[in-house]
Amino acid sequence: MRALVIHDAKDLRVEERECPSPQAGQIRIRVASGGICGSDLHYYNNAGFGTVRLKQPMVPGHEFSGFVEELGEGVTGFEQDQLIAICPSRPCGDCEYCDEGARNHCMNMRFYGSAMPFPHIQGGFQEELIVDASQCVDATGLSAGEAAMAEPFSVCLHAARRAGELLGKRVLVTGCGPIGALAVVAAKSAGATEIVVTDLVDNALEYAKAAGADKVINMSDTPDGLEEYCAGKGTFDVLFECTGSHHALAGAIPAMRPRGVIMQLGLSGDMPVPMMAITAKELEIRGSFRFHEEFEIAVSLMKSGRVDVKPLISHSLPMDQALEAFIIANDRQQAMKTQIVFAAA
Repeated sequence: MRALVIHDAKDLRVEERECPSPQAGQIRIRVASGGICGSDLHYYNNAGFGTVRLKQPMVPGHEFSGFVEELGEGVTGFEQDQLIAICPSRPCGDCEYCDEGARNHCMNMRFYGSAMPFPHIQGGFQEELIVDASQCVDATGLSAGEAAMAEPFSVCLHAARRAGELLGKRVLVTGCGPIGALAVVAAKSAGATEIVVTDLVDNALEYAKAAGADKVINMSDTPDGLEEYCAGKGTFDVLFECTGSHHALAGAIPAMRPRGVIMQLGLSGDMPVPMMAITAKELEIRGSFRFHEEFEIAVSLMKSGRVDVKPLISHSLPMDQALEAFIIANDRQQAMKTQIVFAAA
């Protein structure tokens, strides 16, 4: 079977690889759709990010869905050709953090398409893959593309839970890539009464509207676009900071109400923090890293029709056009979520 393999920056190849038979408790799947994430782009553009570097060729991809091809011994509840969403997170279940219920902080995490450990954890951008049955969630009724959106949506559901009560709250989202757009979906589904989104690109803001934002502001065209929300001591109860830019964070703080919550999702390296302004308003900064139990919730919300992520899938290209897919995903002027189609039902 074929796999997409990143060897170095801008060096993406299609290679032949073997796919073994599933062992007890495992499933062999035909990968259906895979979404290109920001981390995949970092590996493709720069061979890594921060201290995380490619040390060997790696198959990227951790946002993907698949069809059941073969069941290993003892696997029940699944059948041939069933569409499933695959959680890329495989915690060990035995370390102190798994014991505490914080499985997203597992000491021995195996997360698809990650160069953090060595040897690297190969990802899902390949035609077939062996997965643990415990990772699989029935996605019947969804499209393969929707099922592949469960992973990034889970990231935002985890952040929404970390933010606390959102019912009736006013929410600001800075940065509207896929995570920013899905943060809008998560906040709206949790009962936020008003959601305002800022970005520098009109295309991204159009997707924010499609996701349910009440107002969008292009900060490039309107640098003082948040000024009306800074009256008194500010307006917003919760900030989902999705850029990783200190300029976005510093610009948002005057619009925050005292004792508000800053959810930091954007990851682009360390950045200066306006600590005096945060202290004066008694704001809380909370980190949010990956997810665990939210994955099944994400699939359930999509299957129930309570949330619709389809408008955020901007491009779907076949595996033979994978390089073009990565190039498109790099262009925020046209792309929101770009997916690669590996197999049809």
